[in-house]
Amino acid sequence: MSDNKYLDEFSDDGFWTKARNFAQKAGYDVLENALKLYYSATDDDTPKWAKTTIFAALGYFIAPIDAIPDLTPAVGFSDDLGVLAAAAAAVVMHVKTEHGEKAGEKLDQWFKKLN
Repeated sequence: MSDNKYLDEFSDDGFWTKARNFAQKAGYDVLENALKLYYSATDDDTPKWAKTTIFAALGYFIAPIDAIPDLTPAVGFSDDLGVLAAAAAAVVMHVKTEHGEKAGEKLDQWFKKLN
């Protein structure tokens, strides 16, 4: 168990389930940040400290209880976006163009299915 409870919340299954099930509610911006970070964290080139930062932020994203419940209309994912944006700023040098491209491809798939 780590010192960061949100790092302990992260799992691949939890991430993909939350991202798919809440795609429309979370919105494009939240998911774009989450996916870019996910792909960066799963890249062998990303250093351990950056992966830890990313997985903690993604753990917050998938945690069932956070500062603003995700079921709250309109603002439920605003705290998630803030945490993801802060993590992205901290690890920006490790988010490659290819991570953004993979995120874009996945978002295109999901949002085309939703419309």
